Amino acid sequence: MPAHRLIPLIVAVALFMENMDATMISTSLPQIAADIGTTPIALKLALTVYLLSLAIFIPVSGWAADRFGARRVFTSAIVVFMIGSLACAASNSLMNFVGARFLQGLGGAMMTPVGRLVIMRTVEKRDFVNAMAWFSIPALLGPISGPPLGGFITTYFSWHWIFLINIPIGVLGIFFALRFVPELKSEETRPLDSLGVVLMGLASSGLVFGFSVASLGVLPAIAWQTMIVIGGVSALAYLRHARRVAYPVVDLSLIRVPSFGLSLGGATLFRIGVGAMPFLLPLMLQMGFGLSPFQSGLITFTGAAGALFMKFLAQPILRRLGFRAVLVANTLIGAAFLGVIGFFTEETPALVMMGLLLAGGFARSLQFTSLNALAFADIDHERMSHATSLWATAQQISLATGVAVGGTLLEVSMLSHGGGIEIGDFHFAFYGVAIVSALSMLFFLRLPDDAGSEMSGHIAGPASGSGGGLSKL
Repeated sequence: MPAHRLIPLIVAVALFMENMDATMISTSLPQIAADIGTTPIALKLALTVYLLSLAIFIPVSGWAADRFGARRVFTSAIVVFMIGSLACAASNSLMNFVGARFLQGLGGAMMTPVGRLVIMRTVEKRDFVNAMAWFSIPALLGPISGPPLGGFITTYFSWHWIFLINIPIGVLGIFFALRFVPELKSEETRPLDSLGVVLMGLASSGLVFGFSVASLGVLPAIAWQTMIVIGGVSALAYLRHARRVAYPVVDLSLIRVPSFGLSLGGATLFRIGVGAMPFLLPLMLQMGFGLSPFQSGLITFTGAAGALFMKFLAQPILRRLGFRAVLVANTLIGAAFLGVIGFFTEETPALVMMGLLLAGGFARSLQFTSLNALAFADIDHERMSHATSLWATAQQISLATGVAVGGTLLEVSMLSHGGGIEIGDFHFAFYGVAIVSALSMLFFLRLPDDAGSEMSGHIAGPASGSGGGLSKL
């Protein structure tokens, strides 16, 4: 098997393990809570600690890969995630579970960004779109298989096996990584920006944790509002700090690279809308339509299935049309499929809902496959680790923001009629997040016609290069 397929598949083992773990836990929350003597609401708050850990440690992942070697950090991260999984399985109290999930987050923070870095440093640019598609396929199997597998394991065995199943998967990933992935280490290791690590950790963790719990109703408003304020102030402090040091832990100057900066801005807006969907859709189906969790899961999983099938078509579509045309048109298509969920009612046939979610999954998958490739098209080898850290940090913040935006729109709609939650409140929220996603097109319109042509293989017409850059924003 060629390297542009083999290495992404090996790296994707870690992402598959992480995604499957997260979706299985969501299915089994009531049983876990009852067994360790807490409530599902309290346990949901504990699960946000995983996001907090990701936010703290992702910014330093690029430096660690340069300093110690990408393969070594990647395999060590799998080991840490496995230890955290064992600790989760052994937990008998809420505090034990919180600590174990934080440890899992430390491993997850290093696995995905460093795994992406391994792909970038081993795959030729002309094969990168294809490589990212192969990388995403096992990762997408996690959200597809997680809910039914988690329900099956919890019902017929024990919730502890949700975490124990990570051990053989992790061992398999480590074995193949050590056998087939070359050691990748930067020739020149920059000094660690310690103050930057603290400021960036406070910024990203405050924003991610604050936005994540804002709509859960498990903390007083003053608590999550304080977290967001701390995150925002720390982010401003980091912006000032990053201009004064030679080697900031997260290199914000990368935003001045048009393909990266425009992709990052557009992806952040688009992902805010998409990030609200896993929060809003199950609530609407269960609270609005009265479906059971199992019935709801059978409908919602089709979006992930659509995303899986699109991975096989991304490369020929991009070769035919190019990044700019695909991103501009597909932004509107993806946002439209997000907004159309706002037209679902109790009378909408399940097959119609599943068909529209499947098509929406196609569009979202094409969008993120394109962005994950284009963003790194013009990043040189030495700055690649910083680019992956910045991209992963922005991703976590935007997804958490999406949950907060979706919850806020629900609350605004409820306040407008002064009653309890109604189906119309969900419709309003879906229209709102669809508009947010559609606004990302403003970034993609600034791309030149030949953006990322080396990766896509697209040959632009005579007007190529006529697009704009960051200076036009």
